[in-house]
Amino acid sequence: MPVQNRAIGKTRRSFLRGGLGGVAGVGFTTSFLGTSSFFEKRAVALPKSRDLTITKVDRIMVQVPFRETPARSMAREIPHWQYSEIFRVHLANGVMGVGETLYYYTWKRSSDAHVEAVRGKSAAELMWNDDLGAGLQMALFDAVAKSADVPIHRLLGAQIYERTPLSWWNIDTSAEDMAAECQEAFRQGYMAYKTKGRPWFDIHKQMDAATAVVPPEFKIDMDFNDTLLDARRAIPILKDLESYPQTDIFESPIFQGDIPGNQAICRATRIPVAFHYGRPPVGEIINRRVCDGFVVGGGATKVMAAGHVAAEAKMPFWLQLVGTGITAAYSLHFGAVLRQAIWPAVNCHQLFVHPMLTEPIRVSQGFATVPTRPGLGYEIDWEMVDRFRTERPAQRPNPARLLETSWPTGKKMYVGNTDQVNYMLHLAQEGKMPFYEAGAETRLFPNDGSPQWRELHERARRAPVFSSD
Repeated sequence: MPVQNRAIGKTRRSFLRGGLGGVAGVGFTTSFLGTSSFFEKRAVALPKSRDLTITKVDRIMVQVPFRETPARSMAREIPHWQYSEIFRVHLANGVMGVGETLYYYTWKRSSDAHVEAVRGKSAAELMWNDDLGAGLQMALFDAVAKSADVPIHRLLGAQIYERTPLSWWNIDTSAEDMAAECQEAFRQGYMAYKTKGRPWFDIHKQMDAATAVVPPEFKIDMDFNDTLLDARRAIPILKDLESYPQTDIFESPIFQGDIPGNQAICRATRIPVAFHYGRPPVGEIINRRVCDGFVVGGGATKVMAAGHVAAEAKMPFWLQLVGTGITAAYSLHFGAVLRQAIWPAVNCHQLFVHPMLTEPIRVSQGFATVPTRPGLGYEIDWEMVDRFRTERPAQRPNPARLLETSWPTGKKMYVGNTDQVNYMLHLAQEGKMPFYEAGAETRLFPNDGSPQWRELHERARRAPVFSSD
């Protein structure tokens, strides 16, 4: 099997300088590879004697707690990531397929109407339909693969890799917690850690702490979600971060639509730059040399289409299919068949106290072995499913939260959560908070139930509130 290699930034740029010839004329889009029939023709032929009719679909909501260290950061902005919906698809042949939707962070939820629509139909005919949503589609693939007695990746295409790289993930966090998570990731065999670059934390302090506890070959990828705003302000910061040997990939340092700015960043830094696939249109990204690789997620048809376009352009990407260990297991199969899935996949399953599998996904030297057993290749821990079972929330849980950012000068900033998920991020993207000032620290300001806390929270919901000691 080919050996995967992360050191592609220079290779990618050399390829682009050589000209794209026929690639420029293709006009790549996410529909370049056509409809699901493209994939169905490549699927494993199923024995006709096996009835793949869907007879029943079960839906189970679980609330899986975070581990202690990531919980401190997840509680600030995305506590609702604890909720997953697990699907069980039963076929007439007695096979049951399992899938998962991270309920409040997904490319598409499966609705009651979707569940009703699939009953009585063939799972093989439906499994490429991304419109069915994350958990239901995953369960269909699992059921069909089990019926054919093959791992899911045999339904996706020819296997290229026997092992696929995985990354550890945590949201932006204190320097101490980032160092602890990098150290734990390395202890468990990971060689990559992905996090967020944010102006409300001192990113140099974070990197100093993290790189002190892991070797140079352990890599750290930083997603800025556009918060560096423009190339003029971004490049000095990116050049500083470039000096750490562990720094490996920058994701969306500035707005992806800023073509000249991103071109300037790619010229200025040796570190590869990643974009979410499709923004701007992929043909423009390739032909105008705007980034070095992609973040690829979504439904099976979308992921495979993006993966094949990336292969034609010789651009690497990481798979970003997020959930517990159930989703991480599913992601391994795409990593097996997509040639350019050579950046470590981001599944975020390390956040949780349990993988929801009877055995965890083992990582060695940064890689996990692609499953060879039928379906997902991992067994679901139904005892843990029962333990974490809960009612589906009527709406996204959004407890009152107040964030305090402080600087060594004594300046403090308070931001209250709004109805938006990324309430802090939007302020940073709009330039409504201090820009990457040294010494920044952020914490969840405890709610003591006092009128003063409630009054400050209400003010800080409308706009950041500043004070000084």
